[in-house]
Amino acid sequence: MRNNIVFLAFISFIFISKIQAQEHVKSGDEMVKLNNPITVQYIKSKLKKSSPRLILTPAIEINLKKKIKIDPLVKNYYEAIKLNAADILTKPLLTRTLIGRRLLATSREMLYRMTILSMVYRMEKDPKILKRINDELIAVCNFSDWHPAHFLDVAELSLAVAIAVDWTGNALPKATVELAKNSLIEKGIKPSFNENQQPSWVTAPHNWNQVCNGGMIAAAIVIADKNPELAAKTISRALEGMPNALKQYSPDGVYPEGATYWGYGTSFSVTTSSMLESAFGTDFGIANYPSFIESANFRLLSVAPSGWYFNFSDCGDKPGNDGDVTLAWFAKETGNPIYLEKEKFMQSPPAMGKLPRLAGPGLIWLSEFQPKDSTDLPLAWKGDGPNPVVIFRGKKDDPENYYFGGKGGSASNNHGNMDAGSFVFELNGVRWVVDPGTQDYNDLEHAGFNLWDMCQNCQRWTLLTKGNFGHSTLTIDDALFNVKGYAPIVDFRAGNNPEASIDMSQIYEGHLKAAHRKFIKDSDHSITIEDQLQLGDSTKLLTWAIMTTAEVIPSADGAILKQDGKQLALKILSPDNVRVSTIMMDPPPLKLDKKIENLKRVEIRIPAYIFPDKKGTIKVRLSSLE
Repeated sequence: MRNNIVFLAFISFIFISKIQAQEHVKSGDEMVKLNNPITVQYIKSKLKKSSPRLILTPAIEINLKKKIKIDPLVKNYYEAIKLNAADILTKPLLTRTLIGRRLLATSREMLYRMTILSMVYRMEKDPKILKRINDELIAVCNFSDWHPAHFLDVAELSLAVAIAVDWTGNALPKATVELAKNSLIEKGIKPSFNENQQPSWVTAPHNWNQVCNGGMIAAAIVIADKNPELAAKTISRALEGMPNALKQYSPDGVYPEGATYWGYGTSFSVTTSSMLESAFGTDFGIANYPSFIESANFRLLSVAPSGWYFNFSDCGDKPGNDGDVTLAWFAKETGNPIYLEKEKFMQSPPAMGKLPRLAGPGLIWLSEFQPKDSTDLPLAWKGDGPNPVVIFRGKKDDPENYYFGGKGGSASNNHGNMDAGSFVFELNGVRWVVDPGTQDYNDLEHAGFNLWDMCQNCQRWTLLTKGNFGHSTLTIDDALFNVKGYAPIVDFRAGNNPEASIDMSQIYEGHLKAAHRKFIKDSDHSITIEDQLQLGDSTKLLTWAIMTTAEVIPSADGAILKQDGKQLALKILSPDNVRVSTIMMDPPPLKLDKKIENLKRVEIRIPAYIFPDKKGTIKVRLSSLE
């Protein structure tokens, strides 16, 4: 009876995509559209006539100047921005230099320089700063193109030029402003329109949508006086396309590409929201899009006590040392101090080093923050969606520093891995179970590695960071996961001993008839992983594994892990009479693999014949020995 209930819940929970797991949504979910009244007449009547109007307005500027004088946090961050501006003046002008197949490093550097320099110019009116802005604009606007083959490059350059013109254009030579606006049209917006086919990023369900549409909106606002028809066409297209990416946050705020890409995609969505609000008096529904605000909780919950991310998908290992300006927007929008990384923003300005490329807008958002009630993050949290996750944490003053993050999902998500059922686990300041994370794209592409094709047997899955053999999950018959399979969280219970169940059946299609993985926080210093399996007629081998950098000492019923003077017991509760084996992954299997010092794969290899009725349970407990 219980199996029937679970099966029915599973069927009702997901919609099975034939193409990509991004299209998995709860039954009945529909995409919420943004308001889109954009026409040429709307542009002419509603767009603010004078600049600045991108994020910054005259009223916001008055408040910003006041806050720089009286608000210690705003003043401190502005001092760091001034130091960055002084450093930029010592650098050579940018050139059109491709790294691999991208101009992106140049585009991002230009965006950094323009938000920094343009902000300092507005506050200081220093002619040296203005001259450098002018020289930078002339340099990039004389590039042969902005590399539309990789449109992220165009988008970030467009945002950079648009902000510079909007924030300083009245003081720049008219010839430079004309050159910049023509470049925004000819090298920015026009390449985004293809007579034969609309670019895929316009409606893509991932960060390209947010970045590219955001960059085009910025360009369109700045050139609206020259070409209102093109501006209206561009902004209207973006408002139609952006919900395809925004809906990925639903229903709980999980960003399917992980916390690092949350920072990238979301930073452009909040910038776009701010630009539209300042230019039109409305953001057309972006800030209030379902689950968008809640995604800031996902970002905070993704950071463990060690300071490491729950680094699934192509997520970096750790957040930066500087204050997160994207979170500052959420603090401004909600008044919730939990999103304001005050300690990081209050570091000494020299210690902050090079600031993020959206530091200029970030200063504005900091100046607009007005504190309201603070809220606490949950200790047990589940986020559904294309890449569902579950997180268990210890209390605020937890002496164990408990942190567990587990996930379901699909390998076919953008930046996805074969990591359904995998997890990270921390106790006592030690990350005992690790995720290999991501690695440099350019290095792989330069070597001729086919990183981006995601077919079932594509080269991508041979990498330690991408395939299931490099993740802490269950593998059947040494086979790759089903790339199109989707693993939803089908049960979740909070409380003092939270637990979550993931239906892994589609992941093992052709190898198992059914599979459920359950994570149970059975104490404040342990996690139990339980796999309930129904074997297929051809099933031969089940391999339970974790990835760790700890020393591993096998024992009669499992192993003892040692690291940083701490110990963790790995105890096999079921089945009986199986042992662990340890495979060194340092050096890694492939020359192109990411090298992680002391990395090991701890395996429990279980022959299928020990489950004579073809039903089996694998149960392993990880617990502190302190």
